[in-house]
Amino acid sequence: MNPIIDGILNIEGGYVNNPADRGGPTNWGITEKTARAHGYQGDMQDLTREEAYRILEQDYWIAPGFDRIADLSLTIAFELCDAGTNVGPAHPSRWLQRWLNIFNRTAKKYPDLIIDGAIGNKTIEALKSYLAWRGKEGESVLLQALNCSQGEYYLMISEAREVNEEFIYGWIKERVKIA
Repeated sequence: MNPIIDGILNIEGGYVNNPADRGGPTNWGITEKTARAHGYQGDMQDLTREEAYRILEQDYWIAPGFDRIADLSLTIAFELCDAGTNVGPAHPSRWLQRWLNIFNRTAKKYPDLIIDGAIGNKTIEALKSYLAWRGKEGESVLLQALNCSQGEYYLMISEAREVNEEFIYGWIKERVKIA
């Protein structure tokens, strides 16, 4: 079992059907739409942790390439996967690419990335170069930077959709952690 997926399932918890949530019925962080896309036909209340684990691992760990990030930094991989579970994996992937571009000393340390939200070889190489250059301190700073972007995202969507005010406190409390 992947401890990152287990950790996210622990954060997500069980079944929720809040009428203010655009995702509709959700269990273990899996929306009904996502569960159905994976062939789940049952009531969302009955989605098991094991079924949710498989979906999270496929859609929010392997597909976006966060498993490749884990080879370089488990903390960054957890942050990306956790944020991706909550807001979709393309957002945290773009945040990573943007921060790596800003941290590269005007492309003197490694080439700028195209901000496309896809974790490919160039993003992996940039992260590898960044971490080799900045070390553990750099890993911590990058984690803080990613959390800044996540917090800004929550603020932006809550200002744009007032009903999100119901969720933002919990999002910040549970998801935006400055280590």
